[in-house]
Amino acid sequence: MSANQKPQSPEGQVVYRRVMPDDQAGARREARIDPALVPLVVGFAVLLLLILLIGNLSVRRLEETSRNSLGLEQSYAARASLLLQFRVALTQLDIEARNRMQADARHELRPPFDLRLDTTRGKVSDLLPLLDHPPLSDLPKWKKFHTDLIAYLDITRDRNRYAQEGFGSFREVDSDLNNLIEESRSEELQIFRQAEAMQLDATRSIRIWNTVALVMGLIIAIGAIWEVQRRFGQIKRSTEAARREREFNSQLLEGMVSALAAIDRHDRIRSANTAFLRIFPHATIGSSIHDEIATREGVLLLEAATASHVEKATYRGRWTLQHEDAPAAFDVYSSPLEIDGEHGQILTLVDVTEATKAEVALRRSESLAAVGSAAAQLAHEIKNPLGSIRLGVEMLRQYTNNEEAEKTISLVERGIHHLNKLVVDVTQFSRHRQLELSDTDLHEVINSSVELVMDRVHEKETPIKIGFNAHQIRGHWDAEQLREVFVNLLANAIDASPAKSPVGISTELIEANSAPRNYAAGRRDGEARARIIITDEGSGIDQKTQARLFEPFFTTKKRGTGLGLSIVRQIIDLHGGTIEVESEAGKGTTFRIELPLNSTP
Repeated sequence: MSANQKPQSPEGQVVYRRVMPDDQAGARREARIDPALVPLVVGFAVLLLLILLIGNLSVRRLEETSRNSLGLEQSYAARASLLLQFRVALTQLDIEARNRMQADARHELRPPFDLRLDTTRGKVSDLLPLLDHPPLSDLPKWKKFHTDLIAYLDITRDRNRYAQEGFGSFREVDSDLNNLIEESRSEELQIFRQAEAMQLDATRSIRIWNTVALVMGLIIAIGAIWEVQRRFGQIKRSTEAARREREFNSQLLEGMVSALAAIDRHDRIRSANTAFLRIFPHATIGSSIHDEIATREGVLLLEAATASHVEKATYRGRWTLQHEDAPAAFDVYSSPLEIDGEHGQILTLVDVTEATKAEVALRRSESLAAVGSAAAQLAHEIKNPLGSIRLGVEMLRQYTNNEEAEKTISLVERGIHHLNKLVVDVTQFSRHRQLELSDTDLHEVINSSVELVMDRVHEKETPIKIGFNAHQIRGHWDAEQLREVFVNLLANAIDASPAKSPVGISTELIEANSAPRNYAAGRRDGEARARIIITDEGSGIDQKTQARLFEPFFTTKKRGTGLGLSIVRQIIDLHGGTIEVESEAGKGTTFRIELPLNSTP
């Protein structure tokens, strides 16, 4: 890379994104969740909340059921334990009371204080306060047991009374206790059934809640799926629309005749259409414009076009490059472009080759019109004196017998003849030609033109090689003026060729739509054309002479007028055709003529 070239950046990549404002870009970065997934996320969140709610309700119901069952069981166990304590204490009290009574009946010696009986009585008395609190104090059977138990305790304190009433009172208390124990046993089964009923009720409630949760979850899932499907449908339609837009833009860019390329601030090609890659065949996406991607002129064009950043569309001038084996002219434009947040530019190359040719042709036509007008005026001024001179020379020939005078008069007559031919050619060139179109056989016109140059053919023994198309070619042309074209070109080919060197003339039929549109050259797309090729093996024409070949009054012949090829081009242009010349010094010359089959004046 030269010193004046810019440093290269890392490998580039094709740019397809559309630049967004900073606020939209920031909002896009903050949106972490794709909008299409929002309904799905919300649906899952609602389902999780529903599951959490149902789980909490189920746990609470189970805890409440367990707590109630445990309370019932604990209450039953407490009563059963209390009854068991009463049974043990009451049985011990009865045993001690009976022992005391038997000892009294046997007149046994006993201590003054009956500690064992008092102890067992105290145990029973200690249990009595437990019967004073609800709910036992509110139950009739427990109240009766409490009353009978107190009465029995009072009877056991008095020996005489115990002997009379003790057994009956004990049976009453014992019967009350047995009834309570029996009732407790039946209550155990009732408690079990009640707990089972509470568990069944809790299970039924949980199942109902689960069913409701399942239905709600199904509804939420269906809604979320429907919304996600709708969102994805929108995204699919948007993606399809974006794809169609990309395809449209791609086809639009690829179909453009102009060459387009996106160049970043590091002078790397980030994107380019086919027309650009045809002009610069060695260019690739990511390559630098300073690399050897084109000829020296092409690299200079790219460097000059991207030498400075632009803020608006700027014209960079007209450049001529070698394109498709022929020189082509391009108008170069630069437009601003933002790539990855940096300033780049769009480089546009518009092919103006045909427009340039049209401009040259227009200038040539204007020049020829001016030259023709002046030449016509000059020919008119020369024509009358020339006739008088010719008459005077003929009169002089009648009055002289001197050989030297005869030679002088012949020399003057040749000069007069040359001037007369010049006047005739100028008159033909300057006049406004009109086409007399008719249905014409091209091969017949060419054959008649060959017959008109047979004197030159015989003079130089020039073989004429005719290669006609296999099919007859007919068109709407002016046969006389076309004959003038072919005679002129054949005569020039014979004059330029050495003796016995062949001259060839061939025809081709070009089908419709076989070539691109070319307005500048007079060619109309969608029409068939006839191509006539005239070749010789003469000394050829150098590039400098080719550039001026069709200019009026330009000739390389010693006695030529320089108007023959100008008249030829004039006639071809009137028919809407084209004429091109290919020649190389020492290798002969080829004239290629194309005529539309339906010429319009």
